[in-house]
Amino acid sequence: MREVDNDRLGVLVGKMLGDLGGAFSVPTAGIGFRLGLFDALHRDGPATASELAQRTGLTERCVREWAFAQAANGYITLDKTDQRFSLTPEQAMIFAVKDSPVYLEGAFDLAAAMVDGRPMVESAFRNGNGVAWGESSGCLFCAVGSFFRPGYVNNIVQSWLPALDGMPKKLSEGIKVADIGCGVGFSTLLMAKAFPASIFVGYDFHAPSIEQANAHAMAHGLADRVRFVTARAKDIAERDFDLVTMFDCLHDMGDPRGCARHVRSLLKPGGSWMIVEPIAADDPADNVGNPVSRLYYNASTMICVPTSMAQEVGEALGAQAGEAKLTEVLKEGGFRQIRRATQGPFNMVLEASP
Repeated sequence: MREVDNDRLGVLVGKMLGDLGGAFSVPTAGIGFRLGLFDALHRDGPATASELAQRTGLTERCVREWAFAQAANGYITLDKTDQRFSLTPEQAMIFAVKDSPVYLEGAFDLAAAMVDGRPMVESAFRNGNGVAWGESSGCLFCAVGSFFRPGYVNNIVQSWLPALDGMPKKLSEGIKVADIGCGVGFSTLLMAKAFPASIFVGYDFHAPSIEQANAHAMAHGLADRVRFVTARAKDIAERDFDLVTMFDCLHDMGDPRGCARHVRSLLKPGGSWMIVEPIAADDPADNVGNPVSRLYYNASTMICVPTSMAQEVGEALGAQAGEAKLTEVLKEGGFRQIRRATQGPFNMVLEASP
């Protein structure tokens, strides 16, 4: 065993200080989102801690400490001359503009939920039984929905669906779509709003998510042509769908191969399946050192793998399965034409046809 290299140690300690600073920011940034502090700076402009406290009706001493913490994080900006805090346009994209592609409130909520769920995941390490979706600590499904929403708002209609062969035209003319693993319904409702001639059915095995999804459909005036149904992917009885979509969920399923076989039976002749999955290389070693894969591997350890292990089969593909493994699963399900339709910094989009 070689001796400690102090230079290498210093670099590693510096990295850990940065990582821990980020970890320590999770609860304080979460407070900023929940109590409207970021929104107040964005909406009303620069403010001293006292002014920000007055705007939000919060305790000044707490707000002052919070503001200096966020300035130290680099999440807000401090003007030392007048002691006013503000958001730059770039900071606002992350902390205040809710339809921005990089709005990250959900990411902070998700990080907090993973910490809360650690005892259950530790048990799964010991007993191999996994952690059932919906049984984790807090409202994990709410955080997951919030985390994925900005990506869906900025990609589903604009780039993912257009990457499928002739799909926007079909949707505009009117087809029947199943959105499997729809969660609280963001993906389904975005498609329904963009393509009013088509009919959409969202499926998820988590009843509280479906309850929220139906409430969202009513609130957005889409309940006349959007339905949300509680069902496992392999138990869906309705048939003759022109398009099936799965957004960031195939890898969470206990039996993804069985799901693929069942999806094939749901499609009309000529129908297609769009699978959106986290971007990943086929060789896990090639994902090491990639900051996106770092996020996905940690989330997969705490959420995706335990969720799959708690279901039948429990294949646990994980959030970094890679295109080759996913293609293998799809082919086993009877899909012969599979291609990567498009990709972005966080996702790959596969199109599969029987």
